[in-house]
Amino acid sequence: MDNLTHTLVGLTAARAGLERLSPGATMLCVLAANSPDSDIVVLAFGDRWDFLQHHRGITHAIAGVIVLAIVLPLIFYVVDLLWSRLRKKPPAAKLKGLLIASFIASATHPLLDWTNNYGIRFWLPWSAKWSYGDLVFIVDPYIWLILGGAAFLLGAKTKPLKFIWAAVAAILTFLIVFSPRASGLPNRPLIAILWIVALIAFIVLFVTGARERWGSKIAFAAFALVICYSGLLAVAHSRAISRGSEHAARLAGSNGEVVARLAAMPTLANPFRWDCVFETDRAMYRFNLGLVGDAQPGNAVRYVKTPELKEKVSEQRPARVFLGFARFPVMELEDPGCTTQTLVQLADLRYTEPGRSRGTFSLELPIDCPVQYSRR
Repeated sequence: MDNLTHTLVGLTAARAGLERLSPGATMLCVLAANSPDSDIVVLAFGDRWDFLQHHRGITHAIAGVIVLAIVLPLIFYVVDLLWSRLRKKPPAAKLKGLLIASFIASATHPLLDWTNNYGIRFWLPWSAKWSYGDLVFIVDPYIWLILGGAAFLLGAKTKPLKFIWAAVAAILTFLIVFSPRASGLPNRPLIAILWIVALIAFIVLFVTGARERWGSKIAFAAFALVICYSGLLAVAHSRAISRGSEHAARLAGSNGEVVARLAAMPTLANPFRWDCVFETDRAMYRFNLGLVGDAQPGNAVRYVKTPELKEKVSEQRPARVFLGFARFPVMELEDPGCTTQTLVQLADLRYTEPGRSRGTFSLELPIDCPVQYSRR
């Protein structure tokens, strides 16, 4: 998930009662909820391929999360101890309380990251196997709204904090309601209305003293709503797998193939629309799927497997790293009729197609011609 979601989870967990375990526990919860993403330091010492290879690596695995959950509160405690000695006062931090808060907040990070289709490797360094929840899109405005609203109601106690929350709300509202970047949102006018109505409701609850009346119950209610929402997504995912498998069998059968594996992945802010990707012995397929009514799957694409091309590009390090990460790797030549050299375009079909993107989930590499390759 995105770091805003992790931050809101840490804040809400603190407001649910973890902040009472020790002075500094609120800040610790926020940092612990984000700490597995400390693997970004790889970029300071390597390139994008080093980052792709190590992101969601050991710091997201069970072993790494345990280490981080211990180290972070120890740093807090030692800093507080040194500071208290300089001030000639007894230390305020409680190590046991910091450790409890850290373990709880840290554990939320890999769990949330597992829910999306990027995946996570829980058992590093013993096993590099990826696990995918395929339930929640990597950015989910509904989760922002639920957890952000709870954190605001419980945390906006001073004028500076009220200003910060107003700024956060204004930025997110612009991104969702007005920004051209939000053009991919389904039923955008409806989502914009829902967002604004919810903001007004949170402001009314704040002004009428919801924090004083309900206290930490607000945080528990927010987590309960997120769990219920995730449960509904799990039901939708199960239906997407069922309907997607039926359509995949028909598509594969029309080409004399059999489905080997299939994934149904969520789309942005739309639990009724899913992307399906599946593999056969000879090809990779992708199509989108609606769950409402008798909507027919659409935009099906098929990429023939090319083991000889895969073997050729694997001689280059970027391709080896990319293929080690990609869940549904596909590739094609930019110019199949070349005579000297061309580019081979690689993509992870769960995100994009060859030639359509030049971001993290695609790659172009030079290759000598000719190579026997065809796409149907």
